Amino acid sequence: MRVQRQMWGHIPLLHITPDQGAETALPTVVFFHGHMSAKEHNLHYAYQLAEKGLRVILPDALLHGERSEGSDEVQISLRFWEIVLTSIEELAILHKELHEQGLVAGELGVGGTSMGGITTLGAMTVYPWIQAAAVMMGAGNYVELAQAQMAQYESRGFQLPISADERERMLSTLAIFDSGKNQPKFNGRPIYFWHGEQDVTVPFEPTYRLFKELKEQYKAMPENIVFAREREAGHAVSRKGMLEATEWLAKHLKTE
Repeated sequence: MRVQRQMWGHIPLLHITPDQGAETALPTVVFFHGHMSAKEHNLHYAYQLAEKGLRVILPDALLHGERSEGSDEVQISLRFWEIVLTSIEELAILHKELHEQGLVAGELGVGGTSMGGITTLGAMTVYPWIQAAAVMMGAGNYVELAQAQMAQYESRGFQLPISADERERMLSTLAIFDSGKNQPKFNGRPIYFWHGEQDVTVPFEPTYRLFKELKEQYKAMPENIVFAREREAGHAVSRKGMLEATEWLAKHLKTE
């Protein structure tokens, strides 16, 4: 396995490849990290995927890793949706670069943990070229989640730095990427969910509800949607979940 630290445009990333065929077109996964994390923290996913012959791109999200601006956790949390939407936008930049360099065979797989899983679900609603996805502790109920986050901040006494009009505009923007409101756009593409039932950071129930609704869309191809739930798990993916997710992406992206 080869790990290279690179800068594609303004995006710092780790570019991971198998030792053999690193310069050729390979099945490729872009994998997004979680809130207050960084690209290096998902190297175990990249290792498993590279071992299976895949190329992996691990980007740093806005305000994270090499893009840190020294903000504290509260300041970064208040910009959570800006970070998510920026990552969705930057996925198109990475997609274009991969194709221009002739590095990708077929189309991209996308995955992520926590905030990265949330990003993945939003990306599925706008990019039909995503071939397969793995959502680890993610959520697609953008509007509901944003409303809950704002209510939580206000209950703690924070004055949110946005007007009522700005709040409405933000929620209408998030609705464009909300999985529950855009279910037909998933279009039967392979998607693996993993979620711990005791997760208090990204609650289990809304994601499980989305899965049950999506299953109706997947009636013709039920094998393309899987939800792995672990009863005692909280907001930390088990080794079993990590192995299943990387196996899923490899299975649905490899062409031979």
